[in-house]
Amino acid sequence: MDHSSSDAKKSRAQLHKSDDSGTMERSDSDMRRVLTKLQELGPKPLGTQSVEDTRNQPTPADAVAALLVAQGQEPSELTAKLKVKKKDVTYPTGGGVQAARVYTPDLGKGAASSLPLIVYFHGGGWVIADLDTYESSAMALAHKCSAIVVSIDYRHAPEHKFPAQHEDAFNAYKWALQNAKSWGANPNSVAVAGESAGGNLAINVAIMARDQDIQRPVYMLLVYPVAGVDMNTESYQTNANAVPLGKKGMEWFVEHTIRSDRDKASPMLDLVGKANLEDLPDATVITAEIDPLLSEGLMLADKLRQAGSHVTYKSFAGVTHEFFGMDAVLDTAIAAQEVAARDLKGAFGSTVSH
Repeated sequence: MDHSSSDAKKSRAQLHKSDDSGTMERSDSDMRRVLTKLQELGPKPLGTQSVEDTRNQPTPADAVAALLVAQGQEPSELTAKLKVKKKDVTYPTGGGVQAARVYTPDLGKGAASSLPLIVYFHGGGWVIADLDTYESSAMALAHKCSAIVVSIDYRHAPEHKFPAQHEDAFNAYKWALQNAKSWGANPNSVAVAGESAGGNLAINVAIMARDQDIQRPVYMLLVYPVAGVDMNTESYQTNANAVPLGKKGMEWFVEHTIRSDRDKASPMLDLVGKANLEDLPDATVITAEIDPLLSEGLMLADKLRQAGSHVTYKSFAGVTHEFFGMDAVLDTAIAAQEVAARDLKGAFGSTVSH
């Protein structure tokens, strides 16, 4: 791994040269096909509907599935080729239980008796989405990392305001440590991973483990993480009207999640401004060019480095927020997943490769 300073320079160059000229014009051909199919499905822009209507409308994952069908492929056939078994479970939190799903790769004879474990947190602004929405990412990580992945659902806002989601995430992590052996995983080789709001949860789990003297993750995969509260960064300005996520959508997510504006001062939300990031695991931070969260992802990578973590930072051009799980139709997603798998396997000390 390297510090990827050239990628950081590319990210800053992308911001300076772009002028919000339109998501379609700035997307590569594969990303454009996904966005065109999403338009055909007819979702309304994030931040323009009720919570219930937003939760029920088509997602980028639905667009990928529809695009595959239009190309004569069945999504279920593609996932079957990954040879990843899945099992729905629950974990205790917040006076009740929440859903989780364990993904186990079938590595055949000669596989290790216990595999590394990745605790994965899905995105959705803490308001929308679930295990199914982000299943492609979890399955890809299980397959490409030769690791067991437990994908975590959590209480959603606005029914449960901040920090309920963070409390659930940490409870899920502690539960995963306790149950790793029962899934065939090594409880001493556990990483955290997350996308968007889930990326925020993943690094906060590492922070809480440090602060509460709980076993720390061996690595962090943070994919376009929510890492700050400043919505006037360069990438927010450049990508204010980006699809599928723009500034209005992020404002809507935050408005429904926080109890009051005072919550924006929490280090859990303002990672780049207020959090103590010292003595955390090494990390891979992945960002997308056409994404309002690009600037804060870059700032988080820089701040983690300054605090002593070894960080791989990689920004991908021509793609939008949510691209990471689109490997079935997006070559850039495959490339991003390969970066993530390489770094995670390096942290696990794995010699298994695909």
